[in-house]
Amino acid sequence: MQVSMTVNGKSYTRDVEPRMLLVDFIRESIGLTGTNIGCDTSQCGACTIHMDGMSVKSCTAFAVQADGAEITTIEGLANGSELHPMQQAFWDNHGLQCGYCTPGMIMAATKLVENNANLDEAAIRHGLEGNICRCTGYSNIVKSVQQAAEAMAA
Repeated sequence: MQVSMTVNGKSYTRDVEPRMLLVDFIRESIGLTGTNIGCDTSQCGACTIHMDGMSVKSCTAFAVQADGAEITTIEGLANGSELHPMQQAFWDNHGLQCGYCTPGMIMAATKLVENNANLDEAAIRHGLEGNICRCTGYSNIVKSVQQAAEAMAA
């Protein structure tokens, strides 16, 4: 089957197997490897992207389901060499350790903040429940999201 989608502002058209996962399309067909595969069961969130304005775990969608979609991956979040406020906050607050979950965590956190004006620590933790970090106690991730929320509101 042929699919066409816009990823990080660039149009792509490719022939794909109907069963190809969107995460595999992003990584293998167009070569954007920032979107990670952590579990293939939608439990860890390492593959989180934005599709048509929504936070989506790309291991739970087929590439054919994204035909015509507008997709943003971690590679497209920054504005050129200027980091997105969420990326900058993760950097500033050491919101990562090994970094494997970080792209998905940043993508999920960005949509969480965009969709919620007032987030306290409990709301941030609840909003990120679908993204697992195996390295930290989440304290620096929460601090990162709080800093980014302030910057994004300004």
